[in-house]
Amino acid sequence: MTFAQQLMTLAALALLAAPAQAEKVLNRANDLSFGGAESLDPLSPNRFYEVNDMIYSRLVRQNDAGEPSPELATSWTSNAGATEWTVTLQPGVTFHDGSTFDAADVAYSLRRIEDPTLESPVSSVLGIIGRVEVKDDLTVKIVLETPHAGLPLLLLDYRVRMIPEGSGPTIGQTPIGTGPFRVESYDPEGTTTLVAFDGYWEGRPLIDRVQFTAIPDSEARNQAMLSRQIDLNSVTRDQLALFKDNPAFQLQSFPAGGWFGIVFRTDTAPYDSAKVRRALRIAVNRQDMMTLMVGADGGTVGCDTPVRADDPYRADLDCPQDVDAARALLAEAGFPDGIDVELTTSDLEPGMVRFAEVFQAQVAPAGIRVAIKLAPSDGYWDDVWMVAPASVTSWGERPADQILNEAWRSGASWNESAYANPAFDALLDQARSTLDPVAARVLYIQAQALLLAEGGTFIPYQEDGRRVLSARVRGIKPLGEDYIRWHLVDLVE
Repeated sequence: MTFAQQLMTLAALALLAAPAQAEKVLNRANDLSFGGAESLDPLSPNRFYEVNDMIYSRLVRQNDAGEPSPELATSWTSNAGATEWTVTLQPGVTFHDGSTFDAADVAYSLRRIEDPTLESPVSSVLGIIGRVEVKDDLTVKIVLETPHAGLPLLLLDYRVRMIPEGSGPTIGQTPIGTGPFRVESYDPEGTTTLVAFDGYWEGRPLIDRVQFTAIPDSEARNQAMLSRQIDLNSVTRDQLALFKDNPAFQLQSFPAGGWFGIVFRTDTAPYDSAKVRRALRIAVNRQDMMTLMVGADGGTVGCDTPVRADDPYRADLDCPQDVDAARALLAEAGFPDGIDVELTTSDLEPGMVRFAEVFQAQVAPAGIRVAIKLAPSDGYWDDVWMVAPASVTSWGERPADQILNEAWRSGASWNESAYANPAFDALLDQARSTLDPVAARVLYIQAQALLLAEGGTFIPYQEDGRRVLSARVRGIKPLGEDYIRWHLVDLVE
């Protein structure tokens, strides 16, 4: 053996003897909001959203400004009438099982939205897709039943993720995606572990493993953050003080369109009366409520519109508090002595209980007597939401067309208030088929005005997002979860 060979051998032995570099593990919590029924199927109404966002990819994602930008699609163009959209795909993308991502997978993933056995809420948004044609391995044509100039905005939907052709029957338990992480173990009631996908098309993630632990209670999640058992968590304004000026943590605040609301089911007495519903909503001083909950500058006051403030189709409406008018409406509806309301909420998300308490205090002068019922966090979305006559709800931001169709169109699977108005549906249909954005805006504003006049959901404001990170986390911008590029997130000890 030559001297050079001896040096090479010694170097190799030294590498073998050296201790392995410690794995970078990001610790997170999942809220168990579906009580263990969380599914890894991206289209499931019970989607395991914290995990699914990290293992699947979309065709189109948001850039930092919230605009559609390429992900698995590199480009998209429409015909003059916006009835046909041609989408070109990224080459060289592979799934976690090593198979190649191509146009057939896109066609399958989009066609599956209309599978009636799934009962997916996405069908109320993308049910306008008539057919998907595979033109070649990297090109699909999406043919719409009605024109829609904003199809790329709809494809931003956080559930419209790509899965392998034919994998639908098993995807909920054995997920296969193209995202930066793949599932190693899955237990939504215990621990779920993800590992870095070495073949991720944008480059291997900087962290090796993500471990989720089920913590259904928001305060317990906050305590887990304080004790550094998890590395990131959403927080309320009141909780910020626990982390402020502590070098072990980083605080982030960012514009967002998420909101708490109160759902009054329009198919259940006494909320089947439009007068009762309106009385319950106009009895509140919305600015005061927002100030108490998130601070005077912690969000944007709204008039029961779910559309975020910077959306071009947002309606600028007026909804001052009017206690006398609320009392008069209740009297006209048969409640001259006021009305009793049982409002169900939970400590599932930070602030949900407090939101109910502030509403309770605000409406009392109008003769509205609110009894708060606290439900378990575990399974709240299955057992309470869309079941209780009046309950606290929570939504993340969505484009105007998506949220209005998904949550208020007659018969939509996530129409939590059971609102059904053919005139409202017709406005949405007209807006979708209108290629002039100015004319479309008028129609979307009219639809939001209808919700203020007679809708069943009280939405006083959209809240800015707040997040706490451990000091070791890098690469998460102060933006909503859908904007995070998980493969660029790193941990520094």
